[in-house]
Amino acid sequence: MPGTTQPSLLKPPELAPGASLAGRQKVTTGNAVFPYSKGEKGDALIIAASCQGEGKIKVTVRPAGVSFPLECGADQPSTVSNELALSGVERSGEVSVEASSAVHWSLTVGRGTATETDPTDAG
Repeated sequence: MPGTTQPSLLKPPELAPGASLAGRQKVTTGNAVFPYSKGEKGDALIIAASCQGEGKIKVTVRPAGVSFPLECGADQPSTVSNELALSGVERSGEVSVEASSAVHWSLTVGRGTATETDPTDAG
């Protein structure tokens, strides 16, 4: 059976134990936008992204107004997980990813309890 060479990434990142799934994008190339579901008040929003190929991706989370880049590994996948414990992230929203066609990426959105809080944020 002939094999094909594909990035070893080939599945969306897993969430930490205790986190619930809010959205997922399977391995994709190029730009994409996908929704995530609403959560409970006080939940943190967890964004776990993986990419592989020559280049980087830019992840934007709406309506949180947060974005971050991820440099992709040419030979090995790069993965990053960000936790957003901001007011309003319990609402549903969408994630948009900007990527070149040379980059394969996948993304998982989850919800869970914030792992740490900033004591100076008495907002």
